[in-house]
Amino acid sequence: MKLHQLRGVAALLALLLKAGFLGGAPATFTVATYNVENYLDAPSGTRKPKPPEARAKVREFIRQLNPDVLALQEMGATSALLELRAGLKKDGVDFPHWEHVAGHDTNIHLAVLSKYPFTARRPHTNESFLLDGRRFHVSRGFAEVEIQVTTNYSFTLITAHLKSKRPVPEADQADLREKEAVVLREIIDARLKANPNINLVVAGDLNDLRDSKAVRMVIGRGKTALTDTRPAEPGGTDSPKPVSGYAPRDVTWTYHYGKEDAYTRIDYILLSRGMAREWIPAQSRIFTAPDWGHASDHRPLVVTFTAEDK
Repeated sequence: MKLHQLRGVAALLALLLKAGFLGGAPATFTVATYNVENYLDAPSGTRKPKPPEARAKVREFIRQLNPDVLALQEMGATSALLELRAGLKKDGVDFPHWEHVAGHDTNIHLAVLSKYPFTARRPHTNESFLLDGRRFHVSRGFAEVEIQVTTNYSFTLITAHLKSKRPVPEADQADLREKEAVVLREIIDARLKANPNINLVVAGDLNDLRDSKAVRMVIGRGKTALTDTRPAEPGGTDSPKPVSGYAPRDVTWTYHYGKEDAYTRIDYILLSRGMAREWIPAQSRIFTAPDWGHASDHRPLVVTFTAEDK
């Protein structure tokens, strides 16, 4: 066998070992979420196309992050997702599997990019609710996919982008967001009822703080509560808790709100009990870069798992 053939075989064996198809230590994999701030390739409503240099920054940061599964919010049309995917592949990060979900918002959408195959797709594009006697639709819907990581390990990913805090004439923005959260929680509860040990990840931009009604609704309570992974910037995970019951003083903000010049945590990766058993907190983090804001007003977060049910 020639040298280049031996190298090819070695590379294939290494890939199979990482994916868990050969013996050895259990595989690990990463799940990230990223609001890419109007990743449009053409005008849509009042939203302008994302400048080429900003799209290039998004691709650069995803390449550096190199997640195995990536949940995206504020994605434009399917053509914009395919442009992003093609650019990433050219940069050496290939996502063979993708999902694009469009709800009632005609401008920005949800998407999932994955290095692993989907075994099921359940797009939620027409969910609705009543508020003050009026019928509203979940604006961006929810993207739900089942992902086969190895022959023996799979998980379900639900991606969300709840109503923003921008006022709208139809109803109070906080009430709309809370109602969307109720619909999302109903989907979560249905999955947990069908399988209490399900490996479930809920990721995305919930557009509110940890103690808000909307986020508390999504997280839930009791035996069906989700675990908030709360990734932080590298190097700050040993800071003490200022008050009993409070979180450590790590740097965890994910979003800059220009109007108030505020840095807040509104992007989340939440886990069912079954999925939390495989979570590796020490390898989970907020992505940092000096020029992070050139790509988006959000920062991506990534969580690492062991691909073995525990």
